[in-house]
Amino acid sequence: MMLQVSNLSKVFGGLRAVDDASLQVEQGRIVALIGPNGAGKTTLFACIAGFHAASAGQVHFMGQDITGWPVHRISRAGMVRTFQITQPFAKLTVHENIAVGAYQQFHDRREAWEHARAVARQVGMEALLAQPASGLTVAGRKRLELARALATGPKLLLLDEVMAGLNPTEILEIIGIIRAIRDSGVTVLLIEHVMHAVMSLSDHIHVLSYGKIIAQGNPQEVVNNPAVIEAYLGRGSADHGANTPTEVVHA
Repeated sequence: MMLQVSNLSKVFGGLRAVDDASLQVEQGRIVALIGPNGAGKTTLFACIAGFHAASAGQVHFMGQDITGWPVHRISRAGMVRTFQITQPFAKLTVHENIAVGAYQQFHDRREAWEHARAVARQVGMEALLAQPASGLTVAGRKRLELARALATGPKLLLLDEVMAGLNPTEILEIIGIIRAIRDSGVTVLLIEHVMHAVMSLSDHIHVLSYGKIIAQGNPQEVVNNPAVIEAYLGRGSADHGANTPTEVVHA
């Protein structure tokens, strides 16, 4: 098992943002974490990747207990995350931004530079290498965030709403890039609200609501689960023939 999260909780004052959540990610798969806004998905990501200290529970990565490890140590072990709000180094070029991630693997500047170029090619940014990051579109910034994480050489890549703000064509392009990343040997755990992308990409889905995992399974099982329908549409919706979450997104 690539990732095993067991009974993880995170409390902020009186708010239990993550509540006894457990999930698994098998090596070589694309796994999605979905749920309504405010469900605690990003907080759970932050706890898994070391950005927040968990209040309770354990995280095992590739069979090793990494609970409480600092971010840099988790990253060097092979787990890296992206962020909803992209924050590139605006005054640096695209090439320099990606190279920041590459230096985790390569101490030699030339090797890091060449690796950054290869990653840029992988995410469709090779033609933009000389451009300042400040001039990128939303789609460009999303790809740069993905590229910078990918340049570290992860075994497990945590993607936090990498498709948010993109148009349908851009979403289809990112779907293809994520599949190619998985096919290159990188396991993917993603948070996403674009449900047709979740359905298309995911081998397995976990659903979080009010900090709790309320359902898991393959995409078809999850979208037809009454608990999931109620989490998205409100109590009683499942009993009245309401649309699935996927249908609601595209209504």
